Amino acid sequence: MTHPLPPMPRVVGPVNWIGLWTLYAREVRRFVKVHQQTVWAPVVTTLLYYAVFALSLGAAVRTVGEVPYLEFLAPGLMMMAMVQNAFANTSSSVVIAKVQGNIVDILMPPLSPMELVSGFVFGGVTRGLLVGLVTGLAIWCFVPLHMPHPGFVLFHALMASMLLSLLGLIGGVWSEKFDNIAAVTNFVVTPLSFLSGTFYSVDSLPGVFWWVAHADPFFYMIDGFRYGFVGRADGALWLGVIVMAGVNAGLWWLALRMFKTGYKLKA
Repeated sequence: MTHPLPPMPRVVGPVNWIGLWTLYAREVRRFVKVHQQTVWAPVVTTLLYYAVFALSLGAAVRTVGEVPYLEFLAPGLMMMAMVQNAFANTSSSVVIAKVQGNIVDILMPPLSPMELVSGFVFGGVTRGLLVGLVTGLAIWCFVPLHMPHPGFVLFHALMASMLLSLLGLIGGVWSEKFDNIAAVTNFVVTPLSFLSGTFYSVDSLPGVFWWVAHADPFFYMIDGFRYGFVGRADGALWLGVIVMAGVNAGLWWLALRMFKTGYKLKA
């Protein structure tokens, strides 16, 4: 009588692709399941912002350079919606897992720190890009949007979503309760967003405030993204590419260190 052989353990190669895909799919399904809150609500909020500015201008014809103001405003609102939702996706995922005590379910599977960071971050990037796409289509119904430089639009949309996903992941790991991540949102993300030229050209800022705006990495992601639509930039485009790549590299390294050391993740 022959006995069946015991099941052999699955060999995981240099990259656990199945585990990485599972974590990414979990992050995507988590926000898709409540798409009314995570996708459509940001679109409605962005359209309300746009309506407020359009109505406040009334019949006045205002331009920034040679670009009509409402056309200038649209890319900034799209970018703001993208980055806020990319941040919310990773930060809420980690904070909820920590508060509910099930973060161990994520740390126990055979996933390396690189795979954990990648799964979380690209889930946030997916939400950010999806919200940006839907928001852009909605705004396009009210203002003509052109894309003379699609490469800049794609690069800055991807880099900006990644930057805020990483920032949300780092903030979520650091936070011990919802109040902590709310503080990061209120005192870091929101001020940097509003001071980055979302609603205005930073060239109109006086003296020291002009330098403060150019020290804000959020300025470069909005400036490059807007250039892709209107062909006008307030800063050096090559510098924006370097800043975005450099900040993302630094945040990725920091997130990796947090997961490697178990900072505020392991008892």
